[in-house]
Amino acid sequence: MTSRPGRPVASARPLKVGVQLPEVEREVRWPELRDMARTAENVGFDSIWVGDHLLYRDPGIPPRGPWEAWSVLAAVAAVTERVQLGPLVASVSFHNPAMLAKKAAAVDEISGGRLILGLGAGWNEPEYRAFGFPFDHRADRFEEAFAIIRGLLREGHVDFAGRYHEARDALLLPPAHHTPPIMLGTVGPRMIRLAAEHADAWNAWFTWYGNRPEGIAPLRAKLDAACAEAGRDPSTLERTVAVLVQLEDRDVDPRGGPEEPAPALRGSPEELAAELRRFALEGISHVQLVVDPITVGSIERLGETLAALDR
Repeated sequence: MTSRPGRPVASARPLKVGVQLPEVEREVRWPELRDMARTAENVGFDSIWVGDHLLYRDPGIPPRGPWEAWSVLAAVAAVTERVQLGPLVASVSFHNPAMLAKKAAAVDEISGGRLILGLGAGWNEPEYRAFGFPFDHRADRFEEAFAIIRGLLREGHVDFAGRYHEARDALLLPPAHHTPPIMLGTVGPRMIRLAAEHADAWNAWFTWYGNRPEGIAPLRAKLDAACAEAGRDPSTLERTVAVLVQLEDRDVDPRGGPEEPAPALRGSPEELAAELRRFALEGISHVQLVVDPITVGSIERLGETLAALDR
């Protein structure tokens, strides 16, 4: 079943705005996820994002787990028409890197070229142990995997043998009609270097910068310095961040690492739109809203913020 055409996004919007589908806030089945995706497209969101995790084990609450990210992305691609979509972000540790490139190419094909390939090194050790993935040397493993993934997606071929991964004379067939942009989620110096050297975009989770526009400047300086060291024009590396938005007054599970919880953005549609404009002034071109609570109704309400942003 195809979706209804989404509302066209106003050209005056100062930055793209996406929304992350629920991960483990509560148990959500596919029909509701489908309705959220279609609603997001219809109210004017630019993108839809899916967290790539397997299991959370946190003190004081029962274990929680989301649906497998790439299966959900393929389904969302099939029931939407306009919005971009991607993992926020895909842990390369959970996949053979050549197979991850194959999955990305398939989702990009299904979506008609709308995939943004968000990648990261992972952080949540309990899910690694539970599913049998190695947790050591994650930056080393990521660097090798990243070479395979971008080689296959950008060149269609790679011949690589490293300490942790190999792909010998691997071909990406059928050939892709479109190369999805690659976005790295990181604040670590080694990963920032890789983003400056090879990525199309960079992303930060909201706890990494305090969930406020004024927290962007130190990270921007690190990215600019890494680009300069790599001989790259900093303006060619897109800057994106996740932003926590709360529509009801209650405690929020921050998810995303051991950092201190960051205060959520709250306010009227006009006030939220003003905050998003402040992110644009800091050089952010795309935000992914992490919404509490995340429901069809919440997504509909945020359509008013998008309308205010477009005015």
